[in-house]
Amino acid sequence: MKFSRSLPLILAAGLIFTPGGPASAAPTNHTLGYDDLLVLFADWRSFESPPLLDGAPDYTKERFAARQAAFLALRERLQAFDISGWPIPQQVDWHLVRAEMNGYDFNLRVLQPWARDPAFYKTVWMERSDVPAHEGPTNHAVVEVWAYSFPLDGPARQKLVSELSVIPPLMQQAQTNLTGNARDLWITGIRDIRGQRAALDQLESMVGDSGSEDLAQIIQTSRAATDELLAWLEAQAESKTGPSGIGKDNYTWYQQNVHLVPMTWEDEERLLKRELARAWSSLKLEEQRNRDLPPMVAAATPAEYDAMANDAIERIMNFLRDKDILTVTDYMEPALREHAGSFVPEDTRHFFWITAHYDPAPLFTHFYHWFELARMDLEPSQSPIRRGALLYNIFDSRNEGTATGVEEMFMHAGLYDDSPRSRELVWILLAQRAARGLGSLYAHANEMTMEEAGQVHMEWTPRGWMKTEPELRIFEQHLYLRQPGYGTSYVTGKYLLEETLADYARQVEERGEKFELRDFFDRLNAIDSIPISLGRWEMTGLDDQVRN
Repeated sequence: MKFSRSLPLILAAGLIFTPGGPASAAPTNHTLGYDDLLVLFADWRSFESPPLLDGAPDYTKERFAARQAAFLALRERLQAFDISGWPIPQQVDWHLVRAEMNGYDFNLRVLQPWARDPAFYKTVWMERSDVPAHEGPTNHAVVEVWAYSFPLDGPARQKLVSELSVIPPLMQQAQTNLTGNARDLWITGIRDIRGQRAALDQLESMVGDSGSEDLAQIIQTSRAATDELLAWLEAQAESKTGPSGIGKDNYTWYQQNVHLVPMTWEDEERLLKRELARAWSSLKLEEQRNRDLPPMVAAATPAEYDAMANDAIERIMNFLRDKDILTVTDYMEPALREHAGSFVPEDTRHFFWITAHYDPAPLFTHFYHWFELARMDLEPSQSPIRRGALLYNIFDSRNEGTATGVEEMFMHAGLYDDSPRSRELVWILLAQRAARGLGSLYAHANEMTMEEAGQVHMEWTPRGWMKTEPELRIFEQHLYLRQPGYGTSYVTGKYLLEETLADYARQVEERGEKFELRDFFDRLNAIDSIPISLGRWEMTGLDDQVRN
């Protein structure tokens, strides 16, 4: 494990918004209320979606410069609110708008995915993300192929033609905008654009006889434009020599002011080292306890996997219901079954499917994600600000942290009492997430290249299960380099969730009431996919993580 010296925190330049002391000179207006915040939020989201250039979102530096005054005016409007007397949920919504505006500011000053990150221009998405929005910086004109039903009807054909029409001008614009020197982002981003080229071929096959002449033409034109961008990226690759990380100070500022994770780079390093050691030591203790039990046997046929998956889903749903873990709704089991996966031959299994072929239940508890997305689809938040996905992956500590947290929480609550060796898989999953998060931290500190970060990821995952194939490791470390904080969010969010549970339980006990785990999870779910620090404030009244 790599150890590095802790450095003093020096915040990167930029405004930090606090409700009690605005950083700007905007006057406080005590007449502004929550309805005014909703108006501002609508104006902000309208602004955040860029105008078009030749039919594609305009990410040119000239457009950003021309729009800066409008952004500053929106920020001034936000600073004019006095929220001190508002109910906590409304104060939380103000902070969500603040965080999004900080995200725009950070992207403009530091991250600049449109200039540094070729993968930003990936536009065709064949699958839905398991979190509220696609992971990592994404352009504003994505084509969600998974949302279409095939064969296409007339309106769907017209819509798809319109959406694909953005690709040729956007691929052309990328060749002007991409001026960065971040070598790892550049080289690995080519892989994403190459993936788009393959996706267009797949889309053509899916359309089949339900297409039209216009649709066939735009698919062909989009392929040609993607090929042209690929050739340009590859020709430029040799000249890209710079680091891709944003540095410790920028990383800390981003975590604290955009994702509202109350930790520094150094805090996260300490936490992930601790969780990595805890996962490894706990795994070895589990193996010692289970030494006289038969070894786990992986599914060897599709039928064996399907039986395992069905059993795992039934065990999880019965456990949640019978043990009163949370309120089970009608949409939860169908959402889980839809993503149960299928048999993967042993020689092509990546890390997660290795674990799932021994027992899918530990991985399926992480699929709590799909419960949350189904809730967002079918029971959307009453707050317009929380309805749908927060921008800039601000949801990561909540969604990835909860999905990781419940793996261990459900284990401790008894899910594997009749399957002790399944507990070993939970610790292996945690070790992998801590190891990859540590690697991503060192990559952002520019102490390691992406490849070196992947070595930490690989070498510190137990049983050599990250050594079976490189694609998952490349995908994960690339994503975490593109999206600061995402690689650690599984573990930092888990920690913040555990802290919230502890604070909530202590308050219940101090009131002389009976603690019910179901009440905790139901309240967490109702608050929705917002940073854990804000969820904790709503659940406990403790705002120290936000104030600090």
